[in-house]
Amino acid sequence: MQTALVFDLDGTVLNTLDDIGSACNAALNAFGLPEHPLKAYEQMVGNGFYILVKRALPEDLTMPEERFLQLLATAKDAYSQNLCVHTQPYPGIPEALAHLSQKNVSLCVLSNKPEPMTQALIAHYFPSIPFARVYGGKDNVPLKPDPTRLLDMLAEIGCDPQKSLFIGDSSVDMMTAHAAHMTAIGVAWGFRGAKELLKHGASRLLNCAYELNDIVD
Repeated sequence: MQTALVFDLDGTVLNTLDDIGSACNAALNAFGLPEHPLKAYEQMVGNGFYILVKRALPEDLTMPEERFLQLLATAKDAYSQNLCVHTQPYPGIPEALAHLSQKNVSLCVLSNKPEPMTQALIAHYFPSIPFARVYGGKDNVPLKPDPTRLLDMLAEIGCDPQKSLFIGDSSVDMMTAHAAHMTAIGVAWGFRGAKELLKHGASRLLNCAYELNDIVD
């Protein structure tokens, strides 16, 4: 069976923070709620859009679910219309992915971001990279750190989890890797940093994108 390199999206291959935060702030503002500094969203992302918007609410606020779903829809709509305003690949990522695509491995993406957004971002920023699968969050499918979608992905492309790597920037990604019996690789340039990654079992910590070349070479 082949080896797969499965990448998280936000904070791993793309710095999406300003566009995510701006969309959430626009929704909060529209509902008369306080906004957050964009950097604060580093600690809110990672568990899907529903949890992201929940975390953005004031701690002492009780909002009816119907009203919250309206806020959630507003935030998603604002983000879907502004996916690529400030977002950029991290330095060295396009070159590293191009290098890895020449190796005998399958490249994949698994994000908790809604799947249409995930696929649109990958198509926009990495049009020449032959990803075997690009999956995001879907209704009625458990999000990371549940390993179900990841294991299904690997089975579809004939890759052995124990010979494959999951590469991400957060505890969610490290937990996902361990749940799927994969090697967990942490990237220190992302949203959460080295301390969180090591605490949650990163087998190796990468400090720059060029070190991705070494994990296959």
